Amino acid sequence: MQLKIKSQTEKLSTVREFVSEAARQFGFDEESVGKVALAVDEACTNVIKHSYEFAPHKEINIKIVTNGDAFEVIITHQGKSFDPQAIKSPDMREYLSHFRRGGLGMHLMRSLMDKVEYRTLSDKKSEVRLIKHLPANVSRS
Repeated sequence: MQLKIKSQTEKLSTVREFVSEAARQFGFDEESVGKVALAVDEACTNVIKHSYEFAPHKEINIKIVTNGDAFEVIITHQGKSFDPQAIKSPDMREYLSHFRRGGLGMHLMRSLMDKVEYRTLSDKKSEVRLIKHLPANVSRS
């Protein structure tokens, strides 16, 4: 399953619907569907804001695959790359006490998904992999 969008925040609802429908097809309950959709929305928002700096005509590719026991959403773009290891989990008490906004994207993705991977590919593309283990009631063929 694959979806290609332009880097526009108005396209995020299409992404959420695409991912939600796929997650349902693979047996996730509605709570898990919501978590996956939110994590993917956050990843795509980060690409739009930070990698593409709101350039509206760039492309984002979203691909969904399963590899036996995991549901993977692979987001590929040609924007600026970054080092996700440099993004540390925030101290939420400190964050909230200062009424901060934004900056929680990686923290949110890491807490909603089982695994988050980021890599730069050889063709100047970057890839974000959001991985969620399939529910136990789904056959692992």
